[in-house]
Amino acid sequence: MESLIALLGLALTLFASTNVDDLVVLVGFFADPRFRARDIVAGQYAGVAALFVVSVAGSLLSLVIPRSYLGLLGIVPILVGIKKLIELRRDRDRTGKSSQLQGVGRSYGRIAEVALVTMANGGDNIGIYIPSFAVHAGYEIAVIALVFAVMTALWCVLAHWMVSHPRLGAPIRRYAHFFAPVVLIGLGILIVHNAGSLGWLLRHWRR
Repeated sequence: MESLIALLGLALTLFASTNVDDLVVLVGFFADPRFRARDIVAGQYAGVAALFVVSVAGSLLSLVIPRSYLGLLGIVPILVGIKKLIELRRDRDRTGKSSQLQGVGRSYGRIAEVALVTMANGGDNIGIYIPSFAVHAGYEIAVIALVFAVMTALWCVLAHWMVSHPRLGAPIRRYAHFFAPVVLIGLGILIVHNAGSLGWLLRHWRR
């Protein structure tokens, strides 16, 4: 029983400590009227699941994934942030009919966008997850996966609550779409910088 409690505590700490900034990104997505809640949740789960699977595979195969390679994922939030800045300059008015037609076609695209940003934001997490998973048995990793699934739902609920809050919601919805692109671009730059990807690219470029 004590070992299970310790394992649950480890899983909770592992998720919370590596996904604090992801909560801010989720708030930005929920505040964006172009994104439906179910698309955001689906994209978030897809991104977290991909990171988890890669980390498990890395721990099982004893792979050493260079941080400079993972840091290249930071390009994704930079591109998404630039895209959002461009969209702010465009007229977003749509007729009801065209919005419905476009909504169906773009649903998968929005899910993919959330998933890619989640993966990019959590690229550095793989370096933390791999050694953590490597020292645990298969059933223990399954428990950690269950905790991650519950915590992902909690993160989505918390972000949605913040956007929908009577007092917090209004200013978040009013200004989040201005700050979200800046946050995404800054996040991407931070990922690339911390991983040393820029130096790695420069060295290979000179070759």
